[in-house]
Amino acid sequence: MSEREQSDHGEWADLLHGFIDGELDPTNLARFEAHLATCEECTHEMEEALMVKRLTGRQGVKWRAPDAVHARIQTALALEQVMVARAMTATIQTENPWHRFWRFVRQWSFIPSLAVLAASLILVLNMPQQSQTIEDQLLASHVRSMLADHLTDVLTSDQHTVKPWFSGKIDFSPPVVDLAAQGFPLVGGRVDYLNGRVVAALIYHRHGHIINLFIWPSAAATRSSAEKEGYNFAEWYADGLVFWAVSDVSAPDLSAFRDDFSRATAP
Repeated sequence: MSEREQSDHGEWADLLHGFIDGELDPTNLARFEAHLATCEECTHEMEEALMVKRLTGRQGVKWRAPDAVHARIQTALALEQVMVARAMTATIQTENPWHRFWRFVRQWSFIPSLAVLAASLILVLNMPQQSQTIEDQLLASHVRSMLADHLTDVLTSDQHTVKPWFSGKIDFSPPVVDLAAQGFPLVGGRVDYLNGRVVAALIYHRHGHIINLFIWPSAAATRSSAEKEGYNFAEWYADGLVFWAVSDVSAPDLSAFRDDFSRATAP
């Protein structure tokens, strides 16, 4: 196809979408209809575009957003809940009873508009992950997993079922063990989104509490422990992977979990 033909075809391609959407003025409409009678390529493109339009317009058809986008939105929303709860707690501790009463009235009479909701989603999608610390992201994912009823993608205590389930979903192989004998039974696993990448998450129980263990490839560093918003964190490295355990169990219990998991997965 010559450069002139390519240029002409580009013009017809622009008119094609306007024709399908019914947006052409009478002059261009007549031109394009006359062109369709002699151009098999444009006729074929129009038929394909119309088929896609019919499919997407069918009632009940749903299109799933990429897992990474979905997880990023959920993480940001969960982090927002944590930060709002912390701010409300600080406010309640310092304000007088009348202020508490009027804040309660305003809170329960407020109904967000769809415009505000749409704006919030846009901000979530464009919020840089780097603005959150890794502890913030971990805490948000831990809270989200319980609030959004998405604790597990694969629900089983069988480590030989959970480990192969991750194959093809992430680009590494996480170690999976059941620590029921040590008091930390395996619940299942899921994929999550943290620190700009898809990660593995293993879920364990401890006396009715949930432990989320997040795993992804990373350079080695020393062990560390931390506490934030009433939740405990334990970090360690092994075989090119970083492990972050998050839970509201006691710090000694979480340290015991880290040691038991390390021993069970040691080469």
